[in-house]
Amino acid sequence: MTAPNPASVPGCGLGAVDCDTGRHLSRSVAGRYTLSDRTGARPGRSRGYVDPMRIGLGINYSGGFKEVAAEVADLERAGLDIVFVPEAYSFDAVSALGFLAARTERVQLASGILQIYTRTPSLTAMTAAGLDFVSDGRFVLGLGASGPQVIEGFHGLPYDAPIGRTRELIEICRKVWRRERLEYDGKYYRIPLPEGEGTGLGKPLKLINHPVRERIPVLLAALGPKNVELAAELAEGWQPIFFLPEKAKDVWGDALAAGQAKRDPALGDLEVYAGPALAIGEDVTPLLEFVKPHLALYIGGMGARGKNFYHTLATRYGYGAEADRIQELYLAGKKEEAAKAVPDDLVRDVSLIGPAGFVKERVAAFREAGVTVLNVVPLAGSSAERVQLIEQLRDIV
Repeated sequence: MTAPNPASVPGCGLGAVDCDTGRHLSRSVAGRYTLSDRTGARPGRSRGYVDPMRIGLGINYSGGFKEVAAEVADLERAGLDIVFVPEAYSFDAVSALGFLAARTERVQLASGILQIYTRTPSLTAMTAAGLDFVSDGRFVLGLGASGPQVIEGFHGLPYDAPIGRTRELIEICRKVWRRERLEYDGKYYRIPLPEGEGTGLGKPLKLINHPVRERIPVLLAALGPKNVELAAELAEGWQPIFFLPEKAKDVWGDALAAGQAKRDPALGDLEVYAGPALAIGEDVTPLLEFVKPHLALYIGGMGARGKNFYHTLATRYGYGAEADRIQELYLAGKKEEAAKAVPDDLVRDVSLIGPAGFVKERVAAFREAGVTVLNVVPLAGSSAERVQLIEQLRDIV
């Protein structure tokens, strides 16, 4: 296998996409879903039936976007189920998603992610409805808070109350999609604008067009307990980062159970989107090195000492001493040394890198932990190799 150029790998950055847990989770005696008690069978299916996992990836359009769109069409034919378009502080995601809608036929199209602060809730709802319209009902609204570096540093907006704002934004979007006359009196959003805060001329309006669907799937990128609980309560999908199957219940089980206890049954089962790097073959072990700089960036550099969620996550996974060393090196400006300090075992734990038999075992572990979508990062040097990887993974799942 040709060693990949990270800049050429769709979604490379392994977290640029910032992404139905219940589908693969069974109810406990308390009526809640857990991350470990999965039967693999959906209601109405015979015992022993296991739903196929879906396959997704995030694109990188730092190069020629038309070439990337052509590759997505090839990947669609190879069995890709969903593609994510990032929106950090590059080109907007919506333009690319509209382009992909015209160049594809079956694959779902997801924003990965639209930041909750940068559009009004009504505009977010209109945008989602528009993308769902041009894609014939294939859009998934991926939402996330991003971080203060982007929201305050690039957009000039205060990074405040991400959980409260996310809840209200979702509620407003669903009102818009149902074509209700929009009236909302929340803590963070009040629509129409109350008297005394504007001209006083605002009136409740409803969306002019009829959406393809009145409930477009919402996916929340979430890591902290309260954010994960919100995802389990309100969203159709949840996207964690650096998902380690064997530790998932310990880290997120309580938060998911708390959210599921408040979940409206009409939402259906929660989907879980894991984002492992992917390489299949007998000689792919060296590709573990391509994942390490990204892990080092998050564990070491995303936040200050004592205020880094990714460092905390690695610690809860059992890599506390290693996380401390990575952070120490990274904050000292020794990024290459920090990457080298990332343990091979951690990379293997959160990735799908190895021979076909090993990858099959890891896919089973992800499935057993409740993952329904493998939002992979193919580590390959060419479009043809990436298509081949998706075909191989499709055979495995």
